[in-house]
Amino acid sequence: MSYAQASKQNTSISEVIKIKEAFSSIGAKKINQINNILKGTPKSKPRIQMTMKDPSRKHVIIPMSNDNNAKFMRNLSTHVANINRALRNAKSEVLVDFIHSDPLGIIVVTNKVSLQSDLQIIKHYIKNSEDINTLQVDVPHLPQSKSYLKIIGILFFPHSNSQDFLTSNNVETIIK
Repeated sequence: MSYAQASKQNTSISEVIKIKEAFSSIGAKKINQINNILKGTPKSKPRIQMTMKDPSRKHVIIPMSNDNNAKFMRNLSTHVANINRALRNAKSEVLVDFIHSDPLGIIVVTNKVSLQSDLQIIKHYIKNSEDINTLQVDVPHLPQSKSYLKIIGILFFPHSNSQDFLTSNNVETIIK
């Protein structure tokens, strides 16, 4: 193994030769280790975080049949490029990062929260895709959560000045 091969990327050969001249009795592996120490740790490439706990507002959910889902996923990269082209032509700031399959249909992950006009563009593209049965594709929508908290049975002890007295049987609060 030559000393040039021992050096990693972004290192000039002259630096490796200087290390070899300073430490003439050591092997290529040790020179590589010294070179790595002098360079410092390389920075890792940034990656898209694809693991999410729950659907975010950047997801567009498109319910469709399993048959349509399988057909649509075959040409995934083409679909992402075409949807992005349609969004750019409409002067939208939203772009599709990736699309993945879901048991209920497909989920389109975008760089920003989609507007209603963006949803219409995505819907129009998917409904006009080849090999897709349009009767088995529902309207795209953003994730929604309708949760509420119903609190019952809270004891309330009024101050000694208060005339009102509430018990746990007549207190019911609904927060939406």
